[in-house]
Amino acid sequence: MVYDYAGMVALADPTRRKVFELVAEGPRSVANLARTLPVSQPAISHHLKVLREARLVRAEPRGASNIYHVDPHGLGEMRAWLDQMWGNALDAFRNEINKAKERKE
Repeated sequence: MVYDYAGMVALADPTRRKVFELVAEGPRSVANLARTLPVSQPAISHHLKVLREARLVRAEPRGASNIYHVDPHGLGEMRAWLDQMWGNALDAFRNEINKAKERKE
C-alpha cells in the first residue's frame, strides 16, 4: 500500500490537529470551530482546506456554509499505512531478538 503522507503532514500542525479532533467529536461548521478555538474563521477555513486535501475531512454543503465530517476513507488509508509501519517495526524487533538468542546459543 502506498500512502502519500499528506494526512501525517496535515496533522503535524497543533492547531490543525485540534480542528481535526473537534470534527472527529462530531460534525462542525467553520463558525462553530471558530467559537471553540482562539483562531480566526479564515484560519479555520485554511486548516480545513488542508485537512480536506489530505482526505481527513469532507465538507457537506448546508445552506450558505459547509458542515465538516471526518472522511472515513482517507482516515482508513492513513490508519492502514500506520498499521503496516507498526507491523514492520514489530517484525524488525522480532528479528533482532531472534538474532540475539542465536548469538547466545
